[in-house]
Amino acid sequence: MLRVGGKVACTSCRNLVSTNTGLRFPVPLQKLHPLSRAIHHRYSGSANPQRPPHRMAARYFTSMSRLPMRPPKPPPGSGGRNHQQQRNFWVARLAARLLKLRYILLGSAVGGGYTAKKTYDEWKDMFPDLSEYNWVIPDFVWELSEQIDLDKLAKALPEIEEIAKLLPDLDKIRENFTFLKSLLSSETSGDPPLKATDSSTAATQDAGDKQYKKSSDKEKVDQLQEELLRTQLKYQRMLERLEKENKELRKVVLQKDDKGIHQRKVKKSLIDLYSEVLDILSDYDANYNTQDHLPRVVVVGDQSAGKTSVLEMIAQARIFPRGSGEMMTRSPVKVTLSEGPHHVAIFKDSGREFDLTKEEDLAALRREIELRMRKSVKEGQTVSCETISLSVKGPGIQRMVLVDLPGVISTVTAGMASDTKETIFRISKAYMQNPNAIILCIQDGSVDAERSIVTDLVSQMDPQGKRTIFVLTKVDLAEKNLASPNRIQQIVEGKLFPMKALGYFAVVTGKGSSGESIDSIKDYEEDFFQNSRLLRDGMLKAHQVTTKNLSLAVSDCFWKMVRESVEQQADVFKASRFNLETEWKNNYPRLRELDRNELFEKAKNEILDEVISLSQVTPQHWEAILQKKLWERVSTHVIENIYLPAAQTMDSGTFNTTVDIKLKQWTDKQLPHKALEVAWETLQEEFARFMAEYKGKDQDDIFDKLKEAVKDESIKRHKWNERAMDSLRVIQHNALEDRSITDKPQWDAAIQFMEETLQSRLKDTDSVIKDMVGPDWKQRWLNWTNRTPDQHIRNETKNELERLLKLHEDHTAYLANDEVTTVRKNLEGRGVEVDPVLIKDTWHQLYRRHFLQKALSHCSLCKRGFYYYQRHFVDSELECNDVVLFWRIQRMLVITANTLRQQLTNTEVRRLEKNVKEVLDDFGEDMEKKTHLITGRRVQLAEDLKKVREIQEKLEAFIEALHKEK
Repeated sequence: MLRVGGKVACTSCRNLVSTNTGLRFPVPLQKLHPLSRAIHHRYSGSANPQRPPHRMAARYFTSMSRLPMRPPKPPPGSGGRNHQQQRNFWVARLAARLLKLRYILLGSAVGGGYTAKKTYDEWKDMFPDLSEYNWVIPDFVWELSEQIDLDKLAKALPEIEEIAKLLPDLDKIRENFTFLKSLLSSETSGDPPLKATDSSTAATQDAGDKQYKKSSDKEKVDQLQEELLRTQLKYQRMLERLEKENKELRKVVLQKDDKGIHQRKVKKSLIDLYSEVLDILSDYDANYNTQDHLPRVVVVGDQSAGKTSVLEMIAQARIFPRGSGEMMTRSPVKVTLSEGPHHVAIFKDSGREFDLTKEEDLAALRREIELRMRKSVKEGQTVSCETISLSVKGPGIQRMVLVDLPGVISTVTAGMASDTKETIFRISKAYMQNPNAIILCIQDGSVDAERSIVTDLVSQMDPQGKRTIFVLTKVDLAEKNLASPNRIQQIVEGKLFPMKALGYFAVVTGKGSSGESIDSIKDYEEDFFQNSRLLRDGMLKAHQVTTKNLSLAVSDCFWKMVRESVEQQADVFKASRFNLETEWKNNYPRLRELDRNELFEKAKNEILDEVISLSQVTPQHWEAILQKKLWERVSTHVIENIYLPAAQTMDSGTFNTTVDIKLKQWTDKQLPHKALEVAWETLQEEFARFMAEYKGKDQDDIFDKLKEAVKDESIKRHKWNERAMDSLRVIQHNALEDRSITDKPQWDAAIQFMEETLQSRLKDTDSVIKDMVGPDWKQRWLNWTNRTPDQHIRNETKNELERLLKLHEDHTAYLANDEVTTVRKNLEGRGVEVDPVLIKDTWHQLYRRHFLQKALSHCSLCKRGFYYYQRHFVDSELECNDVVLFWRIQRMLVITANTLRQQLTNTEVRRLEKNVKEVLDDFGEDMEKKTHLITGRRVQLAEDLKKVREIQEKLEAFIEALHKEK
């Protein structure tokens, strides 16, 4: 048996029995080793209840483990087999010893591990909890540190020896300072009185020594000033290099920000919010006069003074079109400058980003700005007041909103509009009269100050100079050309011009070449001021030079003005919103506040629904309308030019021949055109009818003007498919050539059609005759009316011609000359003077009525003539060729109406619907058109409410972001 820890084990079967708790492994008793089974029987029963079984077992195993290990005696008769078993027993004992060593090592490892863990926990409890201080180091710092090359950053920092070189010689400065102090004290207190000497040579020598001392003092002062200037420039270069490194680090941080690693509101979002407010205000109605009270930087200057170049230096990119002496800025350009990881530019109404680090994108941006300027200028004008909105983002750019205005001119040159000068003055004053606008006055330093126009204009708008910053450009040319540099000093000190300003700056914007880059201009500007006597002689201060210092000053002034005025403007818009909402509730309490665009979309849906209704018209309705309108259009031609001339021949063969010829000519030349005209007019009328029906169904009358314009424009654009005319001509020609009436219903339908047509014509003829002769005796007695002299003559002529018709019922359609003479003489015998033309006109109407009456009576006879027609019997009374003619006409009308209906429903209705959609899309993109067609106080009030709410919400969001930044 082996003992491991608190357990004992059999060396043969390796079964463990606990000696500490009395618990045993759940192993069946039959599978235990005999020795273990014996121990189990001895100590697990109730033989000795006073002694715990586990203690007895432990003692038993302990006593047994101390006994010497002797080999067991082999049983008798075992022989060699017993020797083999004895050898196997010794091998098992050796393995048991080795296994005992394994348990000792395992126990030691477990105990040592537990002791080490306990010691670690005790030490950990001794340290303070630093988890509350994790906020000190932001998350992005750990991620940024993984990507920043620390070796490169360390190399970029200056060495200690280099910093020591930059530091001035303190001993030398102390010596110079002591010398200056003694010099100043001597000048203040005066020289001590000299002792009188008798020798004149001593006095002369003393005067020479004094003059030499003064000259050496002046040289030391100049030397000290140059040394201080060199030291300042060295520090400046060192700061610029550190700034460049800082710029690169900020760029990495901003790029991380864009990827969402560290979500925080950066400064660019603040200026973007403010720029959105200004964009909305630029489109707002000027009647409220509130859009001019928010700060922006207004860049004004004489033409070619370099104001665009100054703006480009602030934006750090050559973004504006350039020209040699000609006007390039033709409209205000609002530039929103903000900080970002990439140097890009984007227009307000476009999604394209221009990469300002690529020359091709810069060229494309300049072309786009020039194109937008030219588009904004109306015909006959030179400049425009429409604002072009542009955003420029990049690392290290100061946040502000600038407006570049057209340059002020003194004379209108050839090619300009006559009112160009006044228009530029009006635009400039409109921007500068804003009490919160910062005026960046640009003055060309290379020309005489007396030639400047902009300074007088600025002094009028800001006489106290509380919001004006003066910038003198082209200082390099000014220093070269001016004989007296003190004049530049007078300008930057505000002593030469009558205007006042918050600050004065002098800048250099390059050598005048359009191909210069921003970096080369910066280097040139820095080199110029390092070597310029203006800065060396103290005429210019270090903070007054370079465009970088200018941009910092303008940005600080801009944000100071914004913080002082933005909340006041928000209160103004809040009051305007309250007034507008009150007016809406009082005047339109049950209507939603829909602006012009929303109303247009609502009207658009209604119009499209009305157009779709055209496709729901039944084929029977289309054919009935088309047949009716087509007959109304061609009936006069059929009766007057085909039927009457053929019927008045009184001969069957001549009638048919005349009819065929005239029908052929009519089909070839006129009938298809008339049919298409009828179809097109029918489509228009049905479209108008549906729109009128929708108008009566509680539709908003504010859309009437728009719907009428859409209908007219759609009809105007719609072109009928002319290719259908040829096929229609063939169909009509075939229909008119068919003379066969197959059954009695068709015959009766033709007779009915003929009777209706003749009765209608007879009624029209009676009406004409009645108008010619005037009222009869009954109407004269009842209505107290009389005939006119002309009507009396017509009546007498009518009576005479009626007697002639009674004598000759088969008279031809025309009177002979002798008959006209006879009628005239008969009338003259009764005292009526009549003209032969009047006799013929009266005869035409009387004979027409006589002929129609005879035709109607003949039509009644033909009702029973179908039998003779079908068997081709010839009977003078029942020869109904005119019925066949009207059958041919009627059949042509039915077939034509069916053909036109198919073309309408299959093609033309869809094309009209497409035209309506195109017109609506065009109107939707044309804001002027929508403003003209959707008008009224209700529309304007909804527009103002939408704008004021949007402005107020943007201002509140901006103010909240502004407070968070503070």
